[in-house]
Amino acid sequence: MTTTTLAVLVPLLPFLGAAAGLLLGRTAPGYVRPLAVLPSLTSLVLAVLVVVRQGGGQAINAATELTPTGSVPIELALHIDGFAALVAVLVGVVASCVQIYSTGYLRDDPRYPSYAALVSLFTSAMLLVVYSGDLIVLLVGWEVMGICSYFLVGHYWETPEARAASIKAFLVTKLGDVPFLIGLFALGTDAGSFRITTVLGTVASGGLHHPTLIALLLLAGVAGKSALFPLHTWLPDAMAGPTPVSALIHAATMVAAGIYFVARLLPVFQASSAAMVVLAVMAAVTMVGSALAALAQDDIKRVLAYSTIGQLGYMAGALAVGDRGAAVFHLLSHGAFKALLFLAAGVIIHASGTNSLAVMSRMTGLRSRVPDAYWTMTVALLALAAIPPFSGFFSKEAVLGAAEHVATGHTEHAPGSAGWIVLVAGLVTAVLTAAYAIRLWLLAFHGRGVEAPDHGKEPRSMTVVLWVLAVPSLAFGLAYGPLPDWFDGRDLTPVLTTSVLGTGLALVGGIVTYGAWRHTTALAPHIPLGAVAAHPDADAGVVEAEAIASHAPAFGDVAYAPDPADPGRLLLGPLHRHAAVGFHLDAVYNVLFVRPVQAGAALVRFLDREVVETYVRGAAALPRLLGAAVRRAQTGNVQTYVSALLAGTVVLVVAALLVATGA
Repeated sequence: MTTTTLAVLVPLLPFLGAAAGLLLGRTAPGYVRPLAVLPSLTSLVLAVLVVVRQGGGQAINAATELTPTGSVPIELALHIDGFAALVAVLVGVVASCVQIYSTGYLRDDPRYPSYAALVSLFTSAMLLVVYSGDLIVLLVGWEVMGICSYFLVGHYWETPEARAASIKAFLVTKLGDVPFLIGLFALGTDAGSFRITTVLGTVASGGLHHPTLIALLLLAGVAGKSALFPLHTWLPDAMAGPTPVSALIHAATMVAAGIYFVARLLPVFQASSAAMVVLAVMAAVTMVGSALAALAQDDIKRVLAYSTIGQLGYMAGALAVGDRGAAVFHLLSHGAFKALLFLAAGVIIHASGTNSLAVMSRMTGLRSRVPDAYWTMTVALLALAAIPPFSGFFSKEAVLGAAEHVATGHTEHAPGSAGWIVLVAGLVTAVLTAAYAIRLWLLAFHGRGVEAPDHGKEPRSMTVVLWVLAVPSLAFGLAYGPLPDWFDGRDLTPVLTTSVLGTGLALVGGIVTYGAWRHTTALAPHIPLGAVAAHPDADAGVVEAEAIASHAPAFGDVAYAPDPADPGRLLLGPLHRHAAVGFHLDAVYNVLFVRPVQAGAALVRFLDREVVETYVRGAAALPRLLGAAVRRAQTGNVQTYVSALLAGTVVLVVAALLVATGA
């Protein structure tokens, strides 16, 4: 079987699995789980074979024209270089882990068949984006992911939070997709083709007529899809969906698509220095702002959501300094440990019956209830905090090293100002990342109060997946030696200066947070026994804490009471209340966009009802009155008709006589 055939099957198999799952979900439920897991696993095996055959060497290109479309053809094309091959493996690993994990996590969910099919379709769409060599075909996968995210985030549609989150995710990403689509058309028009290889060739020859405009239009779509400032606000709310969906979105699909798109078309953005500086500013604000917000969140999944936004900022920062190797390296590293973090969080939520860190901090013995989640999440948090030798250290240092090279003038891939912006923001974020990572670990696993509820051992399908993902979270960074062959020869060895600074700042952030936790714990009042009780349905493992709370709050006022031992409050001080609500960006957008649109809709409704309909009703009133008058004459009485005929005759005769006399 040729490499091209293997590559075609990689996105095709999950698509066929999704179609079969939707068709057989009700008639043959016994096939649902095999149809969810086996296509993803097979696709992963084929993606690995593509990696082996591609070998980090010459890109694999193949194309066939779908249909004549005029001057700019649209082709079903493949373009598989080292980046695409490795990212496809990441998508396959995470998707397979999520599908296996979901068989236990959602084992009693009546909507599991549609859920599993949508996850497979989501996976297929991302793989299409990764392998596509034509921008319009890539756009198809891009938009299918948006539809899948709408349905998956709104899986628990009974709850208002899930409904609102799904609509918000869809609308915010579509807001970015409109300029993105315009940018793609402009790019295709300038290049005379939507083929990625042709576009890159046009850029290399200086054939782009409007590089800055095109780059900025494309960045709008990337900001929406990859949750970069200012279109990042949908991602924390998307945590209302099932935890495995969060793992899939944050680790390997959706948010990774925008970063991957910029990495693939990086020369287009490098053609405009202004666009590179804009991307650097977006990355810096995204990194620092999201890290501050993560330090103030109570919901464990929202902490991880803001963490994802911050790590996406690192990837965007690497792209802003012209180093797509560092960006994709961090994308791959982050995909492993972030999937692990979310799936471990799902086990913790399953065991404790809540998403609230404030409630978990009032429990004791939670780590002994879920030892697999405890140890694997510890590994993932160390990788997130970029502590050596965990994977996050090597990939984050690759980003900081690339920024330092640009800032100090050693390379000219981007403006020096972009390098300084990314470097300073990245170092500040390193402190904050370690702070919120250690805060989450302390509050979740080192609480005091009542005994954590005991729901028995977690399903093996959930715990085994955690250990599978722990391996790359620990060891992937050690593979930086042979990886340059896959990243255009980029040397991924950590730079001494940034390594010392980044690691030192991370250790400072962790130590200060631990000290703040010890201080607040000593001052915190005693928590009375019995103040926290597990929800009786928490052991079902099929409903998120938000869905449980909508029917019967598990912890009453305690679930939302501030935790006196929360070090985040002490560290952030008066900034805490602003960071907890994402610095009021939703409120700002509500004033700037939502209310004007609603006011405009109300005005249109008024004009339609009071003006347009008035004319319509008026135009209909006269015929209606005439009809009523004529209808009154139609009595059906023959005598009345004869009398009217005679009266009319008399009137005519009299009129004729008057006319004749006058003449």
